[in-house]
Amino acid sequence: MSELSRTPFAVVLYGAPGCHLCQAASEVVVAHLAARRSDGLEAPPLTHRDIHGDGRLLRAYMESIPVLEVGDARLELATSPAGIRAFLDGALGTQRTADAVAAASPPGSPRG
Repeated sequence: MSELSRTPFAVVLYGAPGCHLCQAASEVVVAHLAARRSDGLEAPPLTHRDIHGDGRLLRAYMESIPVLEVGDARLELATSPAGIRAFLDGALGTQRTADAVAAASPPGSPRG
């Protein structure tokens, strides 16, 4: 499957209500995904998961929230804005979406 045709993974942020680190991580993720969209890069929506709603998640992540997950990739203690951006770019890739490539094509050129 080509980089342009792959389906983007979900971006999941595991956290807890009242967790200020989780809120800060969420703001960085939302801003970076918006920037990726503007640049024509894959930027799936962000899903928030409350670890208190699942005993398994609570045991797994209580000491390490905020936790970001994209596919099989996971970043625990996601507190560094630069680290979050690098993680997302690494997990989602840096290839432009097919729509962005088509939009950037000169008029009259074949589109993908």
